[in-house]
Amino acid sequence: MTQHIPQNGRRRFDREFDRIARIAPFIQRLRRPGWMIGRIVVGVFFILGGFLAILPVFGLWMIPLGLLLLAIDIPALQGPLATVFVKGRHWWRRWKK
Repeated sequence: MTQHIPQNGRRRFDREFDRIARIAPFIQRLRRPGWMIGRIVVGVFFILGGFLAILPVFGLWMIPLGLLLLAIDIPALQGPLATVFVKGRHWWRRWKK
């Protein structure tokens, strides 16, 4: 049973992914079709590492990046995650002003 994901949600996710990939270009390589296992392993590592934010190398920035990698293979995450990134970017712009 496949879940239907609206095409505009997928396009929105792809746009947000491309914006973030400019900041972290290594994740663009992980997006290749044969890298599903690698994406899942790296995504889970980033999420778990984000919870270790009190350590110097790890940080909260790792959680959204891990979710982004997992969303490539889990379509149900794509729409909500894209919405969170868009709202977060708008919030950040308002906060900077």
